[in-house]
Amino acid sequence: MKVVTRFAPSPTGYLHVGGVRTALFSYAFAKKNKGDFLLRIEDTDIERSSEDAVKAILDGMKWLGLEHDGEIKYQTKRLDLYQKYINLLLENGNAYYCYASEEELQKLREEQLQNGSKPRYDGRWRPEKDKILPEAPKGVPPVIRFKNPLTGIIKWVDLVKGEIKISNEELDDFIIARSDGSPTYNFCVVIDDWDMSISHVIRGDDHINNTPKQINLLNALNAPIPNYAHLSMIHGPDGQKLSKRHGSVNVMQYKEEGYLPETLNNYLSRLGWSHGDDEKFSMEDFCNWFDFEHVTSSSAQFDKAKLDWLNGEYIKSMDINKLTEMAVEIYKKMNLPMDNNELIAKAINLYRDRETNLNKLFEDIIYFLKKPDRDEELEAKFINSNSKKSIKALIGELQNSKWEEGEINQVIKLFVKNNNLKFPEIAMPLRVRLAGNLNTPNIGSIIFILGIDEVKERLSDCL
Repeated sequence: MKVVTRFAPSPTGYLHVGGVRTALFSYAFAKKNKGDFLLRIEDTDIERSSEDAVKAILDGMKWLGLEHDGEIKYQTKRLDLYQKYINLLLENGNAYYCYASEEELQKLREEQLQNGSKPRYDGRWRPEKDKILPEAPKGVPPVIRFKNPLTGIIKWVDLVKGEIKISNEELDDFIIARSDGSPTYNFCVVIDDWDMSISHVIRGDDHINNTPKQINLLNALNAPIPNYAHLSMIHGPDGQKLSKRHGSVNVMQYKEEGYLPETLNNYLSRLGWSHGDDEKFSMEDFCNWFDFEHVTSSSAQFDKAKLDWLNGEYIKSMDINKLTEMAVEIYKKMNLPMDNNELIAKAINLYRDRETNLNKLFEDIIYFLKKPDRDEELEAKFINSNSKKSIKALIGELQNSKWEEGEINQVIKLFVKNNNLKFPEIAMPLRVRLAGNLNTPNIGSIIFILGIDEVKERLSDCL
């Protein structure tokens, strides 16, 4: 059997980390087994679905490199197919019209709750042998319900949870088409998965209660039952369901906030799955290694600190030319001078071990491209007659030295020693004037990257 998986988001909001994790597992399982990874947009909820949400989903998947096979399937373009199978179920007696009003069903629910029983449809319009149904009320558009088996057990071996059994007595005759004729979620999913030859349905465990309904529908249609894998939920550090405050936001926001797609893919693939102690690995490795034996059935915990650490690791190992190109694109939008990519690359190399975020990294090195504004408080604290005298003497020695990073650092070291200074007495004033802040890497490295002419320009009043 060919492995075919799918990712089937609803375009009622952005693509969040839980959805991405599901897509990642589906993608990896398909690729490992040389199968297909399909994309389906479940947009039958017309009122809540939007083109903006569809675009957000597609943009997010493109940024993460999760390329789907074949054409995207949109449920709103498959309504004729759904109607065909609704008619078939009606014809073979596995579905029926229900004219119960909202008021009737609400009253039924209240009575059941008062009696301490589970709220469920009581089958009042379900056709049975020797049962006399009331006359259909005029002018009342009916819903269509699936005639669920009354007895028996639905069971399946879930690839994550193990064997699951649910009694048909726990289920009721659920609606497969609303009174306006539109098909419902559980029905569309069944027809789509069958029509698209989905071999493995990988989704969140909040869908476990839908699975027996869908299996019964497939049985009624004499359709094959796919393999099911229900992934446990992702929780925040506090153990609560992941929300915006934990980081469950549009994945494109992670891009805007300075994260790399490799980071997000790597981190989310580790939420609920593991490969020994491996923390950092490529998408290729993930696809080669992935299996359901190492997917945990317990909930995973989203830890932003660990995400930041991993992002830092990817920044450290990223190709310097690619990083430079990314920085240039950002600086162009800021109208900064872009005539020295070599300087930008050197600055990135100087700072990238210090930061876990691209935005912060690129912000750190802006002072290499433009003279920083003077900070009055820092000026008052570090720029005085003594520091100016020391700066003038040091620059005199530097401009007569070989312009190499190691040589510059050696000149500064000897200057401090020969003039009985403490290193901060020369380094801090230089940081204030050259970088505009005190939290910088080695001052000699900064001087080397800026070049003697730019250094002298920024220190002109000291010289």
